[in-house]
Amino acid sequence: MVRPKKHLGQHFLRDVNIARKIVDALVVDEKDRYNVLEIGPGTGVLTGMLVERYPASLYLIEIDAESVVHLHQTFPSLGHRIIQGDFLKLDLSKLFPGPFVIIGNFPYNISSQIFFMVLDHRDRVEQVVCMLQKEVADRLCAKHGSKVYGILSVLLQAFYDLESLFKVPPGAFHPPPKVISSVIRLRRNQRKELPCDELLFRTVVKQAFQKRRKTLRNALKHLNLPPAVSALKLMDLRPEQLSVEDFIGLTLQIEQGERVR
Repeated sequence: MVRPKKHLGQHFLRDVNIARKIVDALVVDEKDRYNVLEIGPGTGVLTGMLVERYPASLYLIEIDAESVVHLHQTFPSLGHRIIQGDFLKLDLSKLFPGPFVIIGNFPYNISSQIFFMVLDHRDRVEQVVCMLQKEVADRLCAKHGSKVYGILSVLLQAFYDLESLFKVPPGAFHPPPKVISSVIRLRRNQRKELPCDELLFRTVVKQAFQKRRKTLRNALKHLNLPPAVSALKLMDLRPEQLSVEDFIGLTLQIEQGERVR
């Protein structure tokens, strides 16, 4: 029996019906032949269903040694495709040179870092189905105008279509967490790359939301903006009022302003 470890933030899903709904949410056509990576399989509740559907393309990444032993015993056919390690240190480029999808009950304490890795590998990560703390899920899926719309909302929605699928009560886990969870799905959109400098785009978004109660003019003043940009009416708004396209447009204006001054 695998013991949940508090320092790893482990809450093992035990509701089989919810597990099936999560696996069903992963939309992979047989012709796509994508590899499937499960993050943090724990006791293997999702794994048992995934291995039936993707017997030759399923990989697991699990940091807990006790869970890894259990997974090897329960799913011997996976062999070397059960990887013991930290997902955040995984060389995804070597493991998956082609497109792949991600599924899992994400550890709440590193979920944001996982999504930044997804963004870094967006040219290959076609889809993500995951369970998160509801508060985090709501933030990621929020549209502009919402009070919980933030940095990752903008960065992820620039490249993915996000859907909040369903909520999961604490009683579905062992031990029960103190929060409600949500399952969301990210599907890669048609945008291959941004029309602006991506590093500058990320800087603008992060700087704007670090001082989200201020107008953009005040929040971004440390970026030494060109006068023409500072004078834009858009700069009177707060960051949560801007759509993804607005942030892209603002970044382009900053680039153009820097070129002419």
